[in-house]
Amino acid sequence: MEYRFGDDGAQISGEFTFTDHASFKAMIDRLLSDRSSSVTLDLGQLQFIDSAGLGMLLLARDAFGKADRKLVLRAPCGQVKRMFGLTKFDTLFSVEN
Repeated sequence: MEYRFGDDGAQISGEFTFTDHASFKAMIDRLLSDRSSSVTLDLGQLQFIDSAGLGMLLLARDAFGKADRKLVLRAPCGQVKRMFGLTKFDTLFSVEN
């Protein structure tokens, strides 16, 4: 997984798996340090996500919720969008197309 920060959050690209735990946590910690009310994770360039990646998104959602902030997932496509549909993640998150 690779990521880069933008004006309203971060863009994630590549493959998001268990091995990305440390870098994802560091990214989320940095996003939490910014005090905006809503943070967007752009998933348009993310090609693959496994169950561990899905679990990390849930942990991020909980962390933002505890901080009284909104986490928005933007533009999941391909395998990521299919995983969201199968796991009903599209009902657990605010997802923008």
